[in-house]
Order: sequence, then C-alpha cells, then structure tokens
Amino acid sequence: MTMMTRPGRPRSADLIVLGAEVALLAVAVAVGALLNHQGVRLHADAAPLYASWQPHLGAGTPAALLVAALFLWRGTRWGTGTRWPRLLVVGYFASVLWTLSLALVDGWSAGLTERLTVQAEYLHEVPGVTDVGTLLSGFADRILDFQPDSWSTHAAAHPPGALLLFVWLERIGLGGGTAAGLACVLLGATVSVSVPVTLRALGAEDAARAVWPFLVLFPGAVWVGASGDGIFAAVVAAGLALLAVGGRSGAALGGLLLGFALYLSYGFVLVGLLALAVVLLRARDRLGVLLVAATAVAAVVVVFTLAGFWWLDGYHLVARRYYQGWAADRPYGYWVWANLAALLLSAGPVVGPALRRAVAAGSIRSPRPPLATALRQRITSAGPTVWLPVAAAAAVLAADLSGLSKAEVERIWLPFAGWLLVATAHLPAGHRRWWLAAQAATALAVNHLLWTVS
Repeated sequence: MTMMTRPGRPRSADLIVLGAEVALLAVAVAVGALLNHQGVRLHADAAPLYASWQPHLGAGTPAALLVAALFLWRGTRWGTGTRWPRLLVVGYFASVLWTLSLALVDGWSAGLTERLTVQAEYLHEVPGVTDVGTLLSGFADRILDFQPDSWSTHAAAHPPGALLLFVWLERIGLGGGTAAGLACVLLGATVSVSVPVTLRALGAEDAARAVWPFLVLFPGAVWVGASGDGIFAAVVAAGLALLAVGGRSGAALGGLLLGFALYLSYGFVLVGLLALAVVLLRARDRLGVLLVAATAVAAVVVVFTLAGFWWLDGYHLVARRYYQGWAADRPYGYWVWANLAALLLSAGPVVGPALRRAVAAGSIRSPRPPLATALRQRITSAGPTVWLPVAAAAAVLAADLSGLSKAEVERIWLPFAGWLLVATAHLPAGHRRWWLAAQAATALAVNHLLWTVS
C-alpha cells in the first residue's frame, strides 16, 4: 500500500485548522490564567499544562537546537532516501538525543535524575517492596488515600505493573533516579521505531518514511524524558508493532505486551481500538492473529488475578482515589476542552491539519453503498494512515470525556500521541519541512519558557 495524498486540496483548509488550534490554545491559556487569578483550584500554574512559567536556558539547549536544525535541513530527505534498517537506527538515536537534550535544558539533576524521586513518584515506593507476591495481593488495599499505608499519587493512580517496572529495574541493579530517568528516555525513544515498523508491515512503507521525521522531532519528548508514561508509550507501541509484523508468534508476543499494558494504566483499555485497527489492516490471517493476541492478553490478566490483583477492583478504587485529590477541585468544564489544548503542545500543531487530511483521504466517494460494502471499502482503501490516527483520536476523546483525565494529559496521552502523528503521511511533501519546524519550535518553546512537571 502506498501513501495517499490529496494534492488538489486547498492550503487554506490547513491554515484554518491551524488558526483554530492557535485560538483554542490562546483561550485555554487566558481562561486558565483568569481562573488561577480568581483562586479556582486548577492545580496547574501554567494551565493548560501542568507546569509553571519559568523562562530558562540549560546545558541541553545547544544540542536540542542542533538536532532540530539537522532534521529541518535533511530530515525529510533522509526519510525518503535512507535504507530501511539504517533509517530505524538513525531515527532511534536521534530520538534519544532529542529527548535527552530537552531534558537537560532543565539540568542533569532537575531534568533527569530527580524527576522520578519525589514523593508522588514510583521510586518513592520501591524500597518498601520486598516481595512481588505480597505487592500484588495487597495492592488494592492501599489505593485509597487518607490511610497510613496508602500508595503515593502515581503508584495509586496506576495498576501495579507500573510500580513493578521500577521494582524490576532496581532488582537488576538499575535503581535510583538516574537509571530510571535514562530508562524512560531510552525506552520511550523506541516509539520512533515501532510506529514506522507497524506502518511498513501494514503495507505503507512510503507513509512510514514520511512520518519518520515527525516521530523523531516529537514535541512530547519534553515529557518522555523523564516520566513513566514514556515507558508506557514504548510498551504499547511495541505491542502494536508485533501484532502487525509477526504471524501468530508475533501476535502472542504483542498480546503479552498489550496485556501487560493494561496493568500500566487503566486507560489503556482504550488501546484496544488501536489493536483492533492493526489486526483488521493486516493483509491475511486476521482472525487467527486476533484470537492468539486475545488469548495472550487473557493470560496476562489471569496471572495478575491469580497473584491477587483484580483489575476491576483496582479501577473502581482508583476512581474514588482520583476524587480524593486534586481532581475534586479541578473543574471539568475547563479541562474537558483545555485538555485538547495541552495535547496540541504534546503532539504538536501539525496534528489538526494532518488529521483533517487523513479523514478526508478516508472518505468514500461512491454513492451510498450498502453498509457492509462501505465498511470493507473503508478498511481496505483508507489504510493505516487513516485508521490508526482515527483510532488514537477516538481513544483520546473517550479518555477526555470520562472525567478521569483532568489535566496532565500532555504526558498521560503520550501513548496515543505518536499514533496521531501517523496522519502526517497525508501532508504534501512540499509542506513537511514547515510543519517539522512548527513541531520543533513547539517543543523548544515549551521546554524553555516553562518548568514542566512529570
């Protein structure tokens, strides 16, 4: 399958969408500032981002500028002209450098080492975990707040798999803030490999090459380095890539990763939309892959359940814990739309125009075909560059409306943001460098004007 674009579309439509994005962001900032001034408890000094205004430069500034300049100069050409294996290697290391450089704008300690060591983070709980079985069997009992042994904020807000990741790091000798921060960077950067691999496996290599530089200069890298959500994004992306690449063995491994993802975040039940899209977009053996993957997911659920943690109990308890904290103060009427402004700073301003083009490319022109025929046409003709970003957008919308994602979505939605960027395959080749510049400028502005909090 080759990348589909619509060369006749007027450029003004993209500019209109970009203007709407700018207006949304401006209103979100202005209303957020007003609400903060009036004493409304947004618990976000630089709403719609969970950050504070603090213009600064840092050791990572020159490197971040260099990576951005290199990819603006040659990124699109490298994407189209580099041999596939080398492209993936270059993309991965460039993504690591971009993410690490952005983190180091805040300094080695504040930007990397100390990000995951504060009281709210997972590392605060790691020393107290002496037995994994005891952790799992008693995990739900410690989710609710206002009790002597309640989990810290991030540990309580996620299933036990999130805490287990950092426990395992400590068990293999990679404990402490530095190792954890670097793990977030090194693993989070694999998204720049997993997404193109998925597209190529689904018959869209040209699209994978077009999307590649946007995955490297990902504005969300500001939060990948360093937050646990960077690792979560990597697990999800790798699981989806395995569903696309492998036969039934790949489906089994992918299912295991996606099953484990359910124990990294309760919101990852929405990853099922992306997984289903990947399976349906495969050229063959869809049913077999679906059954194998579903069996692998079920196996992970069985293991955690037998170990003493029932996912649904955790979900209901965490919904109660959520409203024991800042969520009780944060007004839904602001965050339900301001979240989308935060997403624009994480996924980048290209996401709106790119999604518009992807949806337009997936439209059916035949006059009122039967429903079954229309569905088959949409799946086979639109392809992954339409369905993957649409599935990611649907997941984000569901999470937004749920009321369980009020603020901090710039990092919480990282596992979906990379798949939204798949829509950039529909941008005209002549426009991509300008959109890359907008993406890089967004990341650099956020990281240098604000003090972000993971």
